[in-house]
Amino acid sequence: MKLFSTLAVQGPLQAGLLEAWTGVPVRPSFDPTSVLVERIASGERPDVLIAIESELHRPEFSELIAVEDAIPLVRTGIGLAVRAGAPAPSITTVDDLVAALTGARSVAYSRSGASGIRFARLLDELGIANQVTTRATVLRKGFTATALLDGRADLAVQQLSELRVIAGVDVIGPLPEAVQHYTTFAVAPGPRPEAAQLARFLAAEENQAAYARFDLQPLPPIPPH
Repeated sequence: MKLFSTLAVQGPLQAGLLEAWTGVPVRPSFDPTSVLVERIASGERPDVLIAIESELHRPEFSELIAVEDAIPLVRTGIGLAVRAGAPAPSITTVDDLVAALTGARSVAYSRSGASGIRFARLLDELGIANQVTTRATVLRKGFTATALLDGRADLAVQQLSELRVIAGVDVIGPLPEAVQHYTTFAVAPGPRPEAAQLARFLAAEENQAAYARFDLQPLPPIPPH
């Protein structure tokens, strides 16, 4: 069974959740939601999809899933990380955040990920886009914290759950609440009965601790009609 999933939940899925699944074997594939849209539009067909909840209404998904069958799964915010052991700037306030971003040698963010798209807008809102982007390390997709390990950047911005995946980095914390942006993800099964079973398993209450270890906040399932 093919599972297409956002990067945001790759950590808990690969750290034990999929191993705990006892049904039909699952072959997972991880990408930002925007890339999953492209892949499905090009003809790929997963059995189960985990994506940004608001994106499930896209026409690219209409023949693949029934939106009404989607189950709210988790949400997470955006955070910053440094290489393990490196000095960590304060990001408690918006002024602290501005100082950290403008003082960094290079900030890594993802061009196609939800966090990177929001971060680019935030730089404009804060009036520091030119200062930061001229020295930024921009990844098309993937985990931005990898740029800390190879020295391309000294700050990485991404969903907190994605920063937690990479060993050898320290997560400083979330953005200040005044500029924080939360993204909600849902799991949507295709028509196979096994797909619905997997979706319910991933959203089950007993798995909430697995998500919480990666700074993913579980959401209550949709009540029955």
